[in-house]
Amino acid sequence: MRHSPVIPDRGSVPLAGGAAPGRVPLVAVAHGSRDPRAAATVAALLDRVRLERPDVPVRVAYLDHCAPTLGQALDGLDEAVVLPLLLTEAYHSRVDLPAALNEVRARHPRLRVHYGTTLGPHPLLPAALERRLAGAGVPAGDPDTAVVLVSAGSSDARANAVVSGMAGRWRRSGWWSVSAAYASAADPSPAEAVSALLRSGAPRVVVSPYLLAPGYFADKVRQVTLEAGAEVVADVLGPAPELVGVLLERYEAAQRRPVPVAG
Repeated sequence: MRHSPVIPDRGSVPLAGGAAPGRVPLVAVAHGSRDPRAAATVAALLDRVRLERPDVPVRVAYLDHCAPTLGQALDGLDEAVVLPLLLTEAYHSRVDLPAALNEVRARHPRLRVHYGTTLGPHPLLPAALERRLAGAGVPAGDPDTAVVLVSAGSSDARANAVVSGMAGRWRRSGWWSVSAAYASAADPSPAEAVSALLRSGAPRVVVSPYLLAPGYFADKVRQVTLEAGAEVVADVLGPAPELVGVLLERYEAAQRRPVPVAG
């Protein structure tokens, strides 16, 4: 079967359509965490974006736990592309971030905002996940390996269904199996998914965190899945070059077709 390519860490990921350069500031909005590793990972990702597109001013904002806030990041700008650094479209992208953005625009009615879509789902993300598995010694599409794709989980069933669908498509790359699991708010849990695969006869089970940055969820997933019998737990996505490509593609698309911001 055809496997998703694992792209080398060096170099850039081409943008779809060969978008022309733009200079509208990009404000990337992450969830935020008390764990300093999360902010450091976001900073590393945005540093790679700056290297790829030095013509684009890049700022960061956080919804919680960290500074700057979205209002602080947008201060002094007349126009900006606001992109959620989130892997699925759920409560934070549908409610929290639009509410914060509308609050800013109420104070600055002349501010022109192009609101973009979340990072996932996107066809490049399985390649980023396979990169992290390869870094842990797991070859892409190994027919003797079952993968548990673990997302943070959401109370929004639509977001969880996106992750489940992504697992189903990734399964066709040659793996023994790919199953979705959720670190919170939905079933199965990561440990339950690992145990179920082992009971069903999987030769070996590995875990692929569908998480942007290290923190509480990533640490807990590693602990409970190894205890449940997983052989390998890959690293989080972090500043993978595929994510740089996705982020810049979302940046260009937001200028052409911004997403409506709900009230």
